[in-house]
Amino acid sequence: MTLMSLEAFLKPSSSSSTVMALSDNEIVSAIKTGQFQIVPRNAKLNPAGIDLRADRSLALRPGQQTLVATIERVELSEEFLGILHIRSSLAREGIVASLALVDPGFRGQLTVSLHNAGDRLVSLRKGERFIQLSLLRLGMPATHAYVGKYQNSRGVVKSRRKKMIKSRRMESVIQGTRG
Repeated sequence: MTLMSLEAFLKPSSSSSTVMALSDNEIVSAIKTGQFQIVPRNAKLNPAGIDLRADRSLALRPGQQTLVATIERVELSEEFLGILHIRSSLAREGIVASLALVDPGFRGQLTVSLHNAGDRLVSLRKGERFIQLSLLRLGMPATHAYVGKYQNSRGVVKSRRKKMIKSRRMESVIQGTRG
C-alpha cells in the first residue's frame, strides 16, 4: 500500500462522525435528552463513566466464581455502546470479571460474573461500587437495536444459551444420527 492510499484509508469519511468515549458532561447531557437512562439516578459519575453498585452482599473465596447484578437499571439508545470495567481496587485484590459489551438498545439490570483469582477472601457489600460503565458514541446510530434474550433483565440472570445435554449428544452419536 502506498503512502497516499494509506492516508486515504485512514482519513475518516465525511459522512460519519467520530466514535468517542463520553465525558461526564456528555453523559449528563445524554441523560437529560433521554439517550441514556439510569435508575436510580444516584449512581456515582466519573470523568468518563458511571460506577454501578452490587445488588447484594457477597464474599468470594479464592478460586470461587459467582454472578452479581447491578442495582442500577440502564437503557442505551441506538447511538451508544457500553463497556464495563472492573474497579481497579477490586482487580488489585484479585477479582476478575467477565464483562460483555452493553449493546445499543439494551434495557435492564446488568449481570456480571466475578471470579476471585487472588489468595484471600474478598467481600462486597450491597450497594458497593464494583464496576464502571463507560459509554461510547457510535459513528452512526445502530440500525438494529438489541432485542436479545437478556432484554429487560431483572436481578441476576443466569446463562440462557442453549446447551446440549451430554447424554443426548452421546446417544445421537451412538445411533449415528449425528456425528
